[in-house]
Amino acid sequence: MLSARISCLAAMHSFRTPFLVAVLFGLLDGDLPAQKKKPVDDEGYVPVVAPDTKKKKKEDTQTLPPPKELPIAVVAETDRLAFQVSPLSSKGLFTPQTREALKGLLRSSHGNIVKLRAFVSGSGNMRRVSELVGETFADRRAALPALSVVQVGALPLEGAQVVIETTEVEKKSVNPNGIAFVSGQAAPNVAQSIELLKSALRGGGMEAGDALRVTCFVSSLDEQKNAQELMKKNFPGAALNYVQMQREPVMPAAECEAVARARAAAPEPISFLNPPSLDKSPHYSQIALVTSPKLVITGTQLAFGSQESDVKLAFERLGKALSGSNARFAHVVMSHLYLTSGALTAKVRAVRAGFYTGANPPASTMLPFEGLPSLDASFALDVVAVPDPVTARR
Repeated sequence: MLSARISCLAAMHSFRTPFLVAVLFGLLDGDLPAQKKKPVDDEGYVPVVAPDTKKKKKEDTQTLPPPKELPIAVVAETDRLAFQVSPLSSKGLFTPQTREALKGLLRSSHGNIVKLRAFVSGSGNMRRVSELVGETFADRRAALPALSVVQVGALPLEGAQVVIETTEVEKKSVNPNGIAFVSGQAAPNVAQSIELLKSALRGGGMEAGDALRVTCFVSSLDEQKNAQELMKKNFPGAALNYVQMQREPVMPAAECEAVARARAAAPEPISFLNPPSLDKSPHYSQIALVTSPKLVITGTQLAFGSQESDVKLAFERLGKALSGSNARFAHVVMSHLYLTSGALTAKVRAVRAGFYTGANPPASTMLPFEGLPSLDASFALDVVAVPDPVTARR
């Protein structure tokens, strides 16, 4: 049958036709299964493998490095120091409030922020403040500041969870005669504390209008409702802040401290004053006048435990931080001590006396507060010092 088909085809076409030859071979091989014809569009096509974007993305994703640690101490120019206080806000929770406060301070700053002191109220995680500072300043490509974080009993706005004070370095000189640190003035109320503060300023040759920053610490916001009004009235040119120290009433009822612009340059880089109108204490000086070109400003050093050795260890650690910036306890001009219990006062004073050597101790504020970034911390301290070399007046 196959021979007959071939004979018929041969009679119709010439064997020289290429197409016929192909057909004949196909017929002869008819027992094989037919093969699918390759689509024309595929001829000469080299397939391109699409990149695995998911895999690539996974490979490119790297673990971000941990944020840089904030410095324990910074150096700043005395004649260029300026101060701010963040406005209180009740919007959102702790983290967004802190972010907005930091962003606002950076926007309104006319120089570099070198120190932050954050007072936290409520249940906010105080350890987050350091992280948020690192993130916010890194986003702005700003140098990292030293930081102090303290938990207080309450802030003077319902829903507010944080208020932040800044120490900044302006682009030009704003304190040509130096600055003065005024110790906290304990009193039965804010009004009397402010009067003592004004008396201290006058004793140092200054007036209330020379105040750059005033902070008042109170035992009860309810009992000191006129604090903000009194502060604005008496210190119109200063950055103002006031907080309740602990949730429960403590002593003193009120204590206000200040940093002011000196009106006349003192003859020495450091001068400690105790105006006759104020009580003289063996533990601190009422005023520290500073004309030294630079200052060393530290963040808080936490202390753990209440034994004498624990207290000494905290001072020793802060002393190492000072030495790293060429400063010593002998040239501390202002100190802050944040106690978690007033019962620590006598012990801290006794140990402090061994570090603050000399006839004139620095200006100081030491008060009880609600808490610190570590639950195990008993107290914290930060200081402002003049770097070596300097010859202080004794």
